[in-house]
This record gives sequence, structure tokens and C-alpha cells, in this order.
Amino acid sequence: MSRPLKPHPYRKGLPEVPTTMRPLPIDWRGFPVPFFVAWIKGSPDHRVVEPIKLMRCVRDGLCWVCGRALTSPAVCVIGPMCGVNHVSSEPPSHEACARFSVQACPFLSRPHAHRREAGMPEDEPLVEAPGKMLMHNPGVSLLWWTARVEAFRHGNHPRSHNLLFDIGDPLKVEWWTEGRPATRVEAEQSLVVGLPTLEAACQGREHELAVLHQQADVLRRWLPAEAGT
Repeated sequence: MSRPLKPHPYRKGLPEVPTTMRPLPIDWRGFPVPFFVAWIKGSPDHRVVEPIKLMRCVRDGLCWVCGRALTSPAVCVIGPMCGVNHVSSEPPSHEACARFSVQACPFLSRPHAHRREAGMPEDEPLVEAPGKMLMHNPGVSLLWWTARVEAFRHGNHPRSHNLLFDIGDPLKVEWWTEGRPATRVEAEQSLVVGLPTLEAACQGREHELAVLHQQADVLRRWLPAEAGT
């Protein structure tokens, strides 16, 4: 059901909203509405990306979350499997915007949250994101600092929905869950849960499977330190 957007205060318990995000509108739940969100019949639907805004982020170097000019190095908010293959379906953000997202976004900060499919707009031309999407909640999110993010096209869709992003090697990685830094055990478990999906995509191609395992081993070098070390 569409809810008209009215002036609302921030939700109680939110982390401090970064200065870059304060001009954003606030939805009926008290959450800032990120720049990329599509507005359906006058209300924001956080599940739907506005293609024009995606293209603006790529063309003008804008933050995915607040819509302002990016600084370098950029920070990508990704799942563990994106950390394995260095590919994301979303462009980067400011550090402050990315950190707020992993602390406040219900899907990112609540490991047992599910994507709501009910009530998706039926009269809008919605298109799935390109690439192999993992529809489960990975439970752990990564903040991935990198000096290089390059957009590339995947598939032949005529609109802007076929963009993916090569996020390059990390300069720094943080692992988050439940709105807090993840432990090494939690981070490792997120890899164990996600890898079978990528392994299945390599079935019958032994070289690709070997490369996948090598990439997973590289990511393990960025796991959080053991407690007390």
C-alpha cells in the first residue's frame, strides 16, 4: 500500500546520520531515503533502484547513498560473495554513508531479515539486477575500500539495468553484522554459507572452480582478527 511521504523525525535508535545524508527525505518509518531509491506513486520503495539515478552515479561520480560527489578512496557495501569475485551490482559510497548503511539498513543490519516480495509494484517495468544474485540475506556485510571501481555491461538489456561494477582490490575491509563489527567466526561462516552457490555456477569447469577457491582464500586474509589478538 502506498503511503504518502510527510515530514517525519528520524527513527529512535538510529546511529548518527552523516551530514551528507541529512538533506535526504525521511520515510514514514523514520529512515532516510537513499538517493538510489525509486519513488512509486509518490512513495519511496527501498527495494527498487531508480535506473536514472544509477546512471547518474556512474556518469557524475555520485555517492550511491546520498547522491553527492564522491571522494577517493570509495567504499563499496557488498556481501561476502562479492568480496570473492570482486563484482558488485551497486556503485560505491562515501565512507560515512556506507558505515551508516551497515548499521541502520534493516536488511544489512539484521541477519535474519528477508527481502519483502509482497506488494512489489505491478505496473512498473521492474528488471532484476544483472549477474548471479544471491537472494538470501548473507548475514554479514563488508565495507570495501578501493581505489578503483569500473562499471561494465553484463547481458544485452537495452536499458541501464545491465551494469555491474568491478570493485578492484581492497585497501581495507571491515566486516559487519547486526549493526556492529562481525567476529571472525561470523565472517567465516558467511563465506561457508555463500560459496556453494558460486561453486554450483562453476560446475563442470574445473579451472574456474580452482580460481574461485583461490579468490576465496585471498578474501580469508581479510577476515577480522581473532578476539584478543
